[in-house]
Amino acid sequence: MAPPKKSKQMKKDTKKLKKIKNKKKKKSKTIKILRNVPLDSGAAVDSDWWDSFWNKNSSIPGSNVPSDEEEGFKYFFRVSKKTFEYICSLVREDLISRPPSGLINIEGRLLSVEKQVAIALRRLASGESQVSVGASFGVGQSTVSQVTWRFIEALEERGKHHLNWPNSSKIEKIKSEFEALFGLPNCCGAIDATHIIMTLPAVQTSDDWCDQENNFSMFLQGIVDNEMRFLDIVTGWPGGMTMSRLLKFSGFYKLCESGDRLNGSLRRSFEGGDDIREYIVGGVGYPLLPWLITPYEGDELSGSATMVSFNKMHEAARSMAVKAFSRLKGSWRILNKVMWRPDKQKLPSIILVCCLLHNIVIDCGDCFSSDVVLSSHHDSGYKGQKCKQIDPLGKILRANLAKHLQHKASVI
Repeated sequence: MAPPKKSKQMKKDTKKLKKIKNKKKKKSKTIKILRNVPLDSGAAVDSDWWDSFWNKNSSIPGSNVPSDEEEGFKYFFRVSKKTFEYICSLVREDLISRPPSGLINIEGRLLSVEKQVAIALRRLASGESQVSVGASFGVGQSTVSQVTWRFIEALEERGKHHLNWPNSSKIEKIKSEFEALFGLPNCCGAIDATHIIMTLPAVQTSDDWCDQENNFSMFLQGIVDNEMRFLDIVTGWPGGMTMSRLLKFSGFYKLCESGDRLNGSLRRSFEGGDDIREYIVGGVGYPLLPWLITPYEGDELSGSATMVSFNKMHEAARSMAVKAFSRLKGSWRILNKVMWRPDKQKLPSIILVCCLLHNIVIDCGDCFSSDVVLSSHHDSGYKGQKCKQIDPLGKILRANLAKHLQHKASVI
């Protein structure tokens, strides 16, 4: 029996099906070709990116770009070439494993891992627009956006070991350095906070995000050691809250209150003196707690040379955190400029990665360039907050520290 004849409609449907199958085949072949491009091949990858970038950007009229190429590299990317190579090694696997077809330069060559890292670092370091950064590298705005976010995701995961609370041996070293520099025994760090200013769409604005200076902002709190390395940070919270409230929302606060942090060995201040527990130092915007020591103020200072002397050393120690934030926002200027409508879910990751880069520079032994430090306070334009909360045990510890400094001065 002869097979039944196909109707006209069946013939049309068959043709459509063939077209769809052919399109899928072509698409899969294209993807395979892109994925099989040897990313370390000089023929396929834009590997001479630095020479092109340097020739294009080193002699811009009115710029302060150093004439020395090594210094110029650090000027543009905030890190030495050696540290740059280390950062590339951290994220290489992630940036190679997902090469989308859009990540090409104007000549059609795939971007090398090094160029991707350079684009991301330049965006974070300069705070310039994606269009401006793209123009300096010969790529489009969308490429800068993709590259920067992929880098942030990768370093957030691969570089997290550069920001964690120190183990007991490292804590002992930090305490020793703080005492040698500022005379404060058993001090484990200094705490401060800063605002990351942004603009928000009208539908996202709220009183929570509007801070005391009528800016929309996100808070960043950090605790640093004697080398201005971040040991702990908390971010993502609205800038409209107080510093003391921000502290209480942090994991660090909960750990300290439960006795799981700053719980190391006691230190006898001097023979016949009192025991001193581990603590950190902070400004008057923070509460005086058994493990967070703030300075004396107001009537407490009247006629007391001991308290004035304590405040002087306390402020010197606390300034480590102030300077760290100035270096952070000076090096990674994206944090110091007004961010245009950022995704509030992604902004904490950007902030964290800038803190990781800050620490990586220190851990790799790089020197911070003098031009990166902000000329003004890291929270310029913001009036200092004051917290009136005083814990009796914190008051006792502060008094014992003041006595320790007085005894030390009398012995000398």
